[in-house]
Amino acid sequence: MKIKDMFAKKIDREIQGVIIVGQGEDANVSQELDEYVVTRELQKHFADFYSAYKKGIVGTTPKMGVWISGFFGSGKSHFLKILSYLLENRQVGDRRAMDYFVEDKKIVDPMVLADMKLAAETPTDVILFNIDSKSETNGKQNKDAIVNVFLKVFNQMQGFCGSIPHVADLERRLSEEGRYDEFKAAFEEEYGEPWEDSRQDFDFIQDSVVDALVSMNFMSEAAARNWCEKAVEPYTISIEAFAKRVKAYIDRKGNNHHVVFLVDEIGQYIGDDSKLMLNLQTVTEELGKECMGKAWVIVTSQQDIDSITKVKGNDFSKIQGRFDTRLSLSSANVDAVIKKRILEKTEPAAQSLRLLYEQKATIIKNLIVFNDTAEKKLYASAEDFAEVYPFVPYQFNLLSSVLTSIRTHGASGKHLSGGERSMLALFKESAVNVMNEEMGVIVPFHRFYDALENFLDHSHSGVIIRAYDNSYINPEKKDRDVFAINVLKTLFMIKYVLEIEANIDNITSLMIENIDDDRIELKGRVEEALKVLIRQMLIQKNGSIYVFLTDEEQEVNNEIEKENVETPEIITKVAEMIFEDIFPGKRYTYPAFNGRYAFGFNQFVDDRPYKANQNYDIGLRVLTPWYDGSTDDGTLRMMSGQGREVLVVLPNDAEFLTEIQAYLKIEGFLRKNTSTQLAKYETIKEAKRVEMRERNQNAKLYLTEALKEATIYVNGDVVRVNGKEVSSRINEAIGRLVQTVYHKLSYIDAPMGEAEIRKMLHQSNQLALSLEGGTESNAHALDDVQGFIAMNTRNHMKTSMKTVKDRFMKAPYGFVEDDVHWLVARLFKRGDLSFTVNGATVSLNNKSEEEIIGFIIKKAFAEKLLMEERVRVSDKDKKAVRDVMKETFRATTSAEDEDTIMKNFQRYAQHTIDEIEKLEVNYKQYPYPGKKVLSSGKALMQSVVQFQSALDFFTTVSKKRDDFFDFAEDYEPVKTFFEGEQSTIFARALDMLAIFDDSKTYIVNEELEGIVAQMRSITRQEKPYANIPKLPELRERFMSCYVKILQQESAPVLDSIDQAWKRVLEVLSTKEYNDQKRTAYYEKFQDIRDGATHCNNVSTLRSYADKADALKLRLLNEMDELDRKLAKQKAEEEARRQAEEAKQSGKPTPEVPVTPAPVKIRKTKNVSIKMMTGTASWRLESKEDIDRYMDSLRKSLEAQLDEDTIVNVEF
Repeated sequence: MKIKDMFAKKIDREIQGVIIVGQGEDANVSQELDEYVVTRELQKHFADFYSAYKKGIVGTTPKMGVWISGFFGSGKSHFLKILSYLLENRQVGDRRAMDYFVEDKKIVDPMVLADMKLAAETPTDVILFNIDSKSETNGKQNKDAIVNVFLKVFNQMQGFCGSIPHVADLERRLSEEGRYDEFKAAFEEEYGEPWEDSRQDFDFIQDSVVDALVSMNFMSEAAARNWCEKAVEPYTISIEAFAKRVKAYIDRKGNNHHVVFLVDEIGQYIGDDSKLMLNLQTVTEELGKECMGKAWVIVTSQQDIDSITKVKGNDFSKIQGRFDTRLSLSSANVDAVIKKRILEKTEPAAQSLRLLYEQKATIIKNLIVFNDTAEKKLYASAEDFAEVYPFVPYQFNLLSSVLTSIRTHGASGKHLSGGERSMLALFKESAVNVMNEEMGVIVPFHRFYDALENFLDHSHSGVIIRAYDNSYINPEKKDRDVFAINVLKTLFMIKYVLEIEANIDNITSLMIENIDDDRIELKGRVEEALKVLIRQMLIQKNGSIYVFLTDEEQEVNNEIEKENVETPEIITKVAEMIFEDIFPGKRYTYPAFNGRYAFGFNQFVDDRPYKANQNYDIGLRVLTPWYDGSTDDGTLRMMSGQGREVLVVLPNDAEFLTEIQAYLKIEGFLRKNTSTQLAKYETIKEAKRVEMRERNQNAKLYLTEALKEATIYVNGDVVRVNGKEVSSRINEAIGRLVQTVYHKLSYIDAPMGEAEIRKMLHQSNQLALSLEGGTESNAHALDDVQGFIAMNTRNHMKTSMKTVKDRFMKAPYGFVEDDVHWLVARLFKRGDLSFTVNGATVSLNNKSEEEIIGFIIKKAFAEKLLMEERVRVSDKDKKAVRDVMKETFRATTSAEDEDTIMKNFQRYAQHTIDEIEKLEVNYKQYPYPGKKVLSSGKALMQSVVQFQSALDFFTTVSKKRDDFFDFAEDYEPVKTFFEGEQSTIFARALDMLAIFDDSKTYIVNEELEGIVAQMRSITRQEKPYANIPKLPELRERFMSCYVKILQQESAPVLDSIDQAWKRVLEVLSTKEYNDQKRTAYYEKFQDIRDGATHCNNVSTLRSYADKADALKLRLLNEMDELDRKLAKQKAEEEARRQAEEAKQSGKPTPEVPVTPAPVKIRKTKNVSIKMMTGTASWRLESKEDIDRYMDSLRKSLEAQLDEDTIVNVEF
């Protein structure tokens, strides 16, 4: 059975599948109404519309907007046109529009039918127009305000001039006054042509218009000319005025008259222009407010009202309220229409098709398959197959998307946007192309292209037209049905469609032409065709996707292909992709000790380092298919072993390199920005940016897969890794390399850090170990570090901390800084190393633990801290020092390291020096015993506290061992002497001896002298400590004996004091100033007597008698002086008194004052008998001696005599 014989109606009949709003020939209208299919969806839309529309007929409603939405080709324009016929109840031949719906029973609900009849009986002016074509501006800019378009079509509906609103206003005025026909006649008579044909050229007919208006006495000539001048000026009308004009028109018509504006493609016209959206909102709002349901606005749009009103922050809630009736046409509606009008089969054909499907259902299901995410409808059943055949269900939705995308990207002019290609027409024409084929043929997707070709812009269609002339693509010079060109058509159709991926499997499914096709063979033909098309640069491959290229895109691709991209640039990009995206880890983390050890590695792709200055011990090298070195197994094994590298050898598939090359070429082209002359350059440039990103993603995907399949060499062997993921495979390989290269990392058995260093240096017991079982932590590492520094020392070199780090942080060790710091600190603490900083020796004796830690761990000292192997102190010297410490300081040390022992010893020595210095102060008062011991001990201690070198210290202390022992022996009794009562007893004994020495001239006592001799013997001993206990008893005897002598000596002294005291008081008692001076004189003698009474020194005691004699003479002289003064004072008073008496008795007083005669006052001179004799004693042996002494005394006394002087000799 041929395809054409299957259909219920002739497939090649003339069908009005092209719906043009504004086209209305009766023949077409009749076919439209007759064949209009009211699907189940449309039944509901008619019900909803007429339910709302009825409110404006039977009453009023402000909600007079209808928004019809649907995708491109969904039949919304057709639906709008049918509504216009029904509302107008258009007469078509001998039938009205409603008759088609009633007689053909298109509407099943009687209630809806009743509403439709009511609307048809209501007088209605229907204004159906495509707003884009009625607008007088082209392009997206400066579009007419919607109110202007509405005014234009409203004027045209009334028969007035649409293009010149001023002229329409004149016509309206004439019509309202019933003189419009009179004006048209007057104009035609004046101008010679009908008014309707001439009014468009208003600029050229103004004189005739003026003459016509004047001739019919409608205006004066001046007024008419004035109006004509205004008529050519821009016309403005407010939306409110327009709404009032519509209201006035409806009111004039009366009889519940309605006006319906049916506006096609309002959504496309508005776009994202918020001003136009606002204009539509206001027009609808004002018409609703003024006309209250008598004027309706019905619009179509691809978008529903909710999506089109989301315009940049404006509030369009009012328009949503006005367009309360919203009808959305779905793809199902189109499918139903096409199946009904085009694909309806005769019953025998349907039965044959069902049988065919049942026989080949499995084959058909395996033949047409799609492998992307978006759903593609396929045959659901035998009934579905019979209903849709010769098409495939997916073609309905996919063709709808194609139409929408072509309308956006590939249509010329307004053909498609004007509705010239409906889905109905495309399916009908595609079916006609296969009508002569036998049953089993399926319409491939490229057949739809032929029905669209004439409506495509040249940049798309030209590519396919030229392909026919390309001998590589069309070697047989056929003018149709060339397989490669059919593939090209298919790729064009789906170029801008997101719902399908243009991969080989999907393209193969789209190319199926018969249910008996061999899919595998067809896929091979598709692949060959694609290769040809790529070579001819009509398409390009992005990963697994094939893309149709327009003329401009081909030109751009040619430019891109000319871009020069060097291989190193591609390899660098590969490296960046591997080391930044796929395997971004820069360090390998060793699993032991919680990731303490992380090893950096050099990164290479082929022979190119990823980054400059890579100097790690190990490396990772990826070899691509473009590597120009030897890649045989032996060479690769040798490279991996000698180079200390992991070699990742990628499979021999350069797809990722090709993608990266394309990516870099596009990048270079976009950077140069060359093809600005192309009309669609910006769009293509943006597409190329997207392609560039896609190619980058593809390259990354392919490269990741290649890395998963790569062969990995480590240590000269091929590695069999467990993981499949790239990161795990490479990490495992690097791990194996690390174990080989850093084979001494295992020397660290206990991780140590700053905290352990601090704890160790503050610890007094140096033998404390980190591990149980009595073994030293990290012993092998300590041995290696010590050996390295010792070797340098033997070569007369000091080793810096930096040098140690450089050695032990690299292979074969790989230690971290904390390890090196601890190892050095441990060796230092153990006494195996000595430190110098800035030339000065550093030890625990001259620096604190914190300072030492700072030298070790701070980066500032990495080159300043120098180390060398330390010369160890002999055990003999160590023992000597320990013995000295024990004997001298009564102290022991558990420390083993020399510095700590030295530091402890020096601390004790300094403490001893401080002790001695405190004791030495005592010798300023008394000549205590032990001064020599202290001074020699102090010098001994000072000789060792200044040592910085442990070796010198130990040697010195060992040599002076006996000196220290002697000092220890001598020092102890000295300390004990000052700590207890000994020093006090000794000092009292010295005091007693001092008293005796001061008085011994006056003492003659054998017993006392014997006691003093014993005491002096003890105090003069160098070590008197054993005899000091004798001193208290000797002192007691001394005091007893001395007090007796003192009592004997004090009696005459006190008697002498008393006599002198008595003598002075006797003389004083005769004086008139007795009372004034008595107390003072008394106290002076009392002080002398008290001193004598309490005196414990014989020598001092004797002096008190002399003091009393001296005081007596001084006080007597003092009284003599007072007597002279008193006598002189009395004489002067007497002279004054006599003069006063003479004056009172009247005797003249001489002018020259008479000086009174001086009064004679006798002086008293007090001398002691000792002064007169000149000696303390006389030695008399004969009378001659008496005479000699007496003569001498006489001479002395006579010498004292003087005129008016009384000599008073005191005994």
